[in-house]
Amino acid sequence: MKLTPEQQALLNGEKGEVMAKVVKTLVMYGETFGAERMVPVTSKFGHTVISFGLKIMKPVYELYDQLIEAGLVSDQKFTADPRPVDPNVPASFIEKLVFNKFMYTEQARFEKQMEKLGLIDDDSFTCACYLDQVNNKPLKGEVLSWAESSAVVYANSVLGAKCNRNSGIIELMGSIAGFVPEFGLLTDEGRKATWIVEVKCEKRPEPQLLGSAIGMKVMEDVPYIKGMEKWLGTELNDEACTYLKDFGAATASNGAVGLYHIENLTPEAVEQGEALIKEGAKVYVIDDAELQRVQDNYPVVWKDINAKPQLCFVGCPHMTYKQLCDWTENVAAGLAANGLKKVTIPTVFTAPSAVIKEFEKTELYAKLQSMGIVLSYICPLMYMNNPLVKKKAVITSSNKLRTYTTARYYTEAQILDMITGKEVK
Repeated sequence: MKLTPEQQALLNGEKGEVMAKVVKTLVMYGETFGAERMVPVTSKFGHTVISFGLKIMKPVYELYDQLIEAGLVSDQKFTADPRPVDPNVPASFIEKLVFNKFMYTEQARFEKQMEKLGLIDDDSFTCACYLDQVNNKPLKGEVLSWAESSAVVYANSVLGAKCNRNSGIIELMGSIAGFVPEFGLLTDEGRKATWIVEVKCEKRPEPQLLGSAIGMKVMEDVPYIKGMEKWLGTELNDEACTYLKDFGAATASNGAVGLYHIENLTPEAVEQGEALIKEGAKVYVIDDAELQRVQDNYPVVWKDINAKPQLCFVGCPHMTYKQLCDWTENVAAGLAANGLKKVTIPTVFTAPSAVIKEFEKTELYAKLQSMGIVLSYICPLMYMNNPLVKKKAVITSSNKLRTYTTARYYTEAQILDMITGKEVK
């Protein structure tokens, strides 16, 4: 790899042994993927995927202590993925004991380290850091040092920023050094599509389901998606961005997509059109039957597949302000239609703390509480890591949560029917 004189000096120890190790790590990471040089990180803020204080992560805490002791606090402050535990989320006494005494025992220590390393503030814990209320939305063309698959794919695709699917810790090292290796999605060639996806659905495709189908087909490749104009239009408004948030998370978790282009909608597709498609690109046609096939083939890992749902999670990735408002109104209407006042399944909506604070100022917040729904900043995936919780019959509208846990996926319409008392077959 060709380093600048300044980068080489850091590697040689100009700013100490720990900084030299940081740069060496980034060099080795880049060389693994054929990078020939480093490029500056130009975004205002970073984002880290690590946000949980598991006892077994002792090497991570020791590494962070080394960085802090060496004075290598990131010049680039950062947001982090959601906290793992919220006392307001339903859990038995024994489940809470496991959370607090056997799992996330180092949470307080870890968060103090995060603060010293550059965490923006206490409202910075969310996987949807790019939402307006959180204030970590990079600009088009900016180079990022982020991790968190759903945030990276959104930044690349919807915002037109540039970021590879980095691992935890690598993203922090990039922020500390101020540069990252140039390869993959940081290059023009790496951002071109090797798949054409033709969406030919007769009804608006479920974002989490469409994203799942595409992710499982193209895996880590870049898809160029056609046929979405009738469903999303040609403007990146709140509705379209909310759809793409959930869609992208499913492509990234059910596959390994870090970037997608949607014809006439996402920035690079609008600017370059089909010039983004590589010669010889494969074609994948999706219709309603294909989406139904995909959903029907999801494995159900509950011990009793006919068990009555015990808990429902909505919001993985975290919900937007608009989603909180829409879901609250839809649940209220569903309960009223069935002559009910409270949800029939314990339900948790998750959203960024900053979004929750804004929502709490509205009349809808009291309505949400009256229906028995818990509003939380939690990471559902971290909650589901509890070995006791894994045995629960948990339902969700998130394909990411379904993929990484024992939760069972249903579409948003099905979830709405289930929590308002309707039977879903």
